[in-house]
Amino acid sequence: MATKPKAAPVKLHVKTGDNVLVIAGDERGKTGVIKSVNRTTQRVIVEGLNLVTKHNKPSAKSPQGGITKIEAPIHVSNVKLVDSKKA
Repeated sequence: MATKPKAAPVKLHVKTGDNVLVIAGDERGKTGVIKSVNRTTQRVIVEGLNLVTKHNKPSAKSPQGGITKIEAPIHVSNVKLVDSKKA
């Protein structure tokens, strides 16, 4: 059986720490700072935007379990650079 070749990382127009504007999707028009970048999937995580609900089972670490909100990745084509981080 042949396996799929892995996608090579590509150069993106944004990087961690940049201030971006979301131009598509439910969070359209909001701005935030990029927390992380995944170059192979071409997705970014923007601080405080695109929140999804995650249900956690009780475990030794968190005996209560519960529901938490975490940021989901946004495709890089749906964000526009507003202000680059100062190096």
